[in-house]
Amino acid sequence: MVSLNHFRGRPVILVFYPADWSPVCGDQVVLYNEILPIFEEYKAQLLGISVDGVWCHRAFAEANNLDFPLLADFEPKGAVARAYGVYREKDGFSERALFVIDAKGVIRWSYVSPIDLNPGANGILANLEALQTEGG
Repeated sequence: MVSLNHFRGRPVILVFYPADWSPVCGDQVVLYNEILPIFEEYKAQLLGISVDGVWCHRAFAEANNLDFPLLADFEPKGAVARAYGVYREKDGFSERALFVIDAKGVIRWSYVSPIDLNPGANGILANLEALQTEGG
């Protein structure tokens, strides 16, 4: 079990994505892995989350050489995505959504991308910069 309280005191980037092994999801998480050192410059913790299970995440992370945690929103399915308002009930998976959470645990920015589009990292980086400028 992982809680945002484990990361209190530093920003968190929460990346909801529909499923491991889909082409857009693979591109998205590989991009974030490549720029992980930039996120770390902001002392931000990157967390990926989908409804896939732990074993699927492990294989996906190993195949893509990911250096950040993938969290399983598996049981009860989509509970975390529902809490953030990004679960697609009819599809059984989450939206492609980004959240930047400040060091106090407050959501400072969120973005829901079209499901078939990689949202990139510009919004995340701009908001991490804003947090750093504010001292949060």
